[in-house]
Amino acid sequence: MADRFVETLYKGYAQSFELKGKPLVDERSDFQHILIFDSVLNGRVMVLDGNVQITERDECAYSEMLTHVPMMEHGKVERVMIVGGGDGAIAEEVLKHKSVKEVELVDIDGRVIELCRQHFKSISGAAFADKRLKVHAVDAFPFLKDDRSAGRYDVIIADRPDPVGPAGVLFAEEFYRLVERALKPGGFATFQTGVPFYQPDELTDTHRLFGRLFAHHGTYLSVVPTYIGGFMALTWFGKSASLGSTSPSVIAERFAKAEVSTDYYSADVHGAAFQLPPWVRRLLD
Repeated sequence: MADRFVETLYKGYAQSFELKGKPLVDERSDFQHILIFDSVLNGRVMVLDGNVQITERDECAYSEMLTHVPMMEHGKVERVMIVGGGDGAIAEEVLKHKSVKEVELVDIDGRVIELCRQHFKSISGAAFADKRLKVHAVDAFPFLKDDRSAGRYDVIIADRPDPVGPAGVLFAEEFYRLVERALKPGGFATFQTGVPFYQPDELTDTHRLFGRLFAHHGTYLSVVPTYIGGFMALTWFGKSASLGSTSPSVIAERFAKAEVSTDYYSADVHGAAFQLPPWVRRLLD
């Protein structure tokens, strides 16, 4: 139907969005098809190559959890790299922290960045106008391979799509090794690793690879309604420390001191995110 968008990410299951008016963007960039529309229930939505990437209504459950969990555990983040994230949602969350001096946003598709700056101001806020943010419309691999990236970042956040097509390289050992190289001692990297209810192999394979590569690694959870399937798995590794090891009282103190405004993340949610249901633990075992 012309007034609906139907996402069929999984064989045998789909979700449907009723549109408000005509799509705002329906075009192909050098890398992917970009669709942006207003929906009846979820506000503005961006779809890349047929897969929902972000909606105004629930982006907080994704961007806040990828961002504030590692930043609160670290305690004094000054430099952050975002791989992908052209919509600016994660950049906005990072820049809420007063300790941050520099954020490097590296997204290969400059057209996505351009369109999101125009159509998703409600999500990015003042991020793109913040002098601390540097935007690079380039491939993350050569950026990470540059010696200037080595040991530079306290936190690296990979806002990557699912491991299909060109995005598959963002789930490979070489990518993770480059991310580790770019972290400072005590730094953390976080990644989206799919919805384990429908994508169990994605989480299992990533956990096995991390176990082979890194001494400190693990999984925590968020719930993003339009990433259909319930829990979303957010994986991480640390250069020399572990997420989830900081005491709840310290996290609560840091969160209060940071004065960060959130819709999903809180000190209580922070701790609860590491409590995995038995069926998720079995995927890791």
